[in-house]
Parts: sequence; structure tokens; C-alpha cells
Amino acid sequence: MNLEFFPSRTLTLYLARLFVIRIFAVLIMLVLVLQVLDLLGESGDILAYPGNGQMQLLQYVSLRVPQLVARFLPYSVLLATIITLATLNQNSEVISMKAAGLSAHQVLAPLILTALIISALSFAFNERVVTRAARTLSAWEAVDYGPIPRNASPKANLYLADGRDLLLAQSLSGEGSSMTLHGVTYYRRDAEDMIVEQMRAATATFADPGWKLHQPTRFDVATTTTTTAPSATVAPGITPAKIFLSKVDPDAEDLFTLSHSIEAVEGAGRRTSELEAAWWHKLSGPLSSALMPLLGAVAAFGLARSGALLIRAVIGMALGFAYFVFDNAALAMGNFGGYPPFLAAWAPFVLFAFIGETVLIRTEE
Repeated sequence: MNLEFFPSRTLTLYLARLFVIRIFAVLIMLVLVLQVLDLLGESGDILAYPGNGQMQLLQYVSLRVPQLVARFLPYSVLLATIITLATLNQNSEVISMKAAGLSAHQVLAPLILTALIISALSFAFNERVVTRAARTLSAWEAVDYGPIPRNASPKANLYLADGRDLLLAQSLSGEGSSMTLHGVTYYRRDAEDMIVEQMRAATATFADPGWKLHQPTRFDVATTTTTTAPSATVAPGITPAKIFLSKVDPDAEDLFTLSHSIEAVEGAGRRTSELEAAWWHKLSGPLSSALMPLLGAVAAFGLARSGALLIRAVIGMALGFAYFVFDNAALAMGNFGGYPPFLAAWAPFVLFAFIGETVLIRTEE
């Protein structure tokens, strides 16, 4: 019995090459179809802004494609696993490998190694490319696909309370005392929480204390009159630190930035379970690609001429998609505090690793 995990360099490279080609073929197909559908839904909003045209559509595609690649890469690995193993089984190549003394784990070893490399590349891609694309796209959507403010922050559509009064902003740029709010609306309310005054301004800067609205338009509810002023200072209880803690987007922050954001939110006495679950999922999410060959391995074993190959492929696909359903459900439970963050991110991975290994062993027996 051959006890080497990779018994043949030639066979390993052959299987890895087949697997990689199918992964990228499936990924390109999925991304193209989904990007076209997504662009059909968003193109109207993009072109609605005066001056936007083909270049803005291409800019949207360049920002959206990295997110689609990151999201659907594990699905591509799953489908590529089933296609690769089903083809090898149908051509009796799996039977030849087993006749040469290879175990089921040795047949899958090149695919698992390739998937691990894909997972590492996916993690690096998410940290360096996807977070920046998500940050830019979030800031662009906040201004209705108009010009993106310089040094735009991923925080958008802010809703802040200063006692009974409310301060809303579409987006912000800068940090600390140099922070600038864009698309600002301020509502002043009375003791009965009824709006008595509304002020709108294109920008607002921190006045320490409060925020200075530049050339605001004021609407008085009692007199139904509209006036303008050179400036007005509102919301003295809202600080840049409070704005920073008001909204943290895990998709737009890399692992280290998100760690600092979690510490800041925790230091302010706020619940961080959702952010912590997202932090752990930044690790378990890309690693899910390495799990797909194990879940799809059922398509490789069993006689193709028995007529059960299609059923085996469907079982492998069902196991893979069941993992994604459980993963999303566990993450949602972690966001609501039902599961500890670590358990919410890693429990589906460990559970389906055991399920895949059990199915593989039973199939081989």
C-alpha cells in the first residue's frame, strides 16, 4: 500500500491543471452573468445623475467585479470539483487510479492542495482589492453616483441623534477635527418630538462643538417659510468620535483596520458581536474553498455505468450549497448574539468537514 500523500508528481500536476482550468472557467461564467444582471438593475440609477455615461458604467463594473469574484469563488470551486471528478469518473480515470493502489484521499489530495492555494489567494485578494472596491463603491452610492468626495469614508447614509434632534448625512470625508459631512439634513424637534425646523446644506464641518452648515436652506414648519443663511452651527452633542463609532462596515475594512474598529466600539461600551463574527468570517470565508473538494468528492467514486453518476453529482452539489446556507444562517445568528462570534464563523466549516469526510469514507468502503 502506498502511504505517500502525493504518490505521483505527474498525476498531481495533471489533476491540479484540470481543476484550476475549470475553476476559472466556471468563475468567469458566473461573474459575467451576474454582472450583467446587476448592471441592468443599477444602470438606470447611474445614468440618472447628470453627466454620467459609458465611463461611469465601466467604473461601476470595475468596482463590482471584485466583490462578485470574492463572493462566488467558493461556488466556482464546488462546481469545478463536481465537473472535474464526474468527468474523471466517466472516463474511468478514477478506476485506473484506484487500481494503481491510490486511496480516495490520495485522489483528492491534488484538488485539496489546489483549493488551499486558491483560499490563500482569495484571502489576499479580499484584503487588498475587495475592501478598497467596497469602500469606494459605498462612498459613490452615497452621493447617488455623483462625484466622490476626496478622502471619502466607507461610512454612508449616517443617522445621528443629538438629544431630540437628528442629523443625517449622505457621506463623509476626512478624519477627526478635519471631518466633513456631505449631503447634510438637520431636524430640530420640540418636547413632543415634532419637527419644528429643517435645515439642508451641501457640506458641514466640525465646529468644536457642533457642526457648521455652509449656506444652509432653513424651512420653518410653523410659518412654512424657507430662508437661506451664510452658515449655522447645529448638533453640539455629536463629535467625530461618535460618528466614527456610529457605523462600521466590515466589508470595507481589512483585518487589521477592523480589529482597531472593534476595539474602539468595545471601548465605547457598545456590542461588538456582529463585527467580531465578521472578523472571524474574513478567515473562514476564503478557507471554505478548501472544503469544496471534500464535499464534492462523492461524484468521483462509484461506477459511472451504474447510472448513479448524476445522482452523485447532485448529492455533492447539495452538500456544497447546504454548507453555504448553514454558513449564512450561523453568521446571522452571530450578528444577533445567538451564537458566540467564533462559533458562528467556524462551526459550519468544522461540521461540514466532518460530514464530507464521513461521506468520503463511507463511499470508499
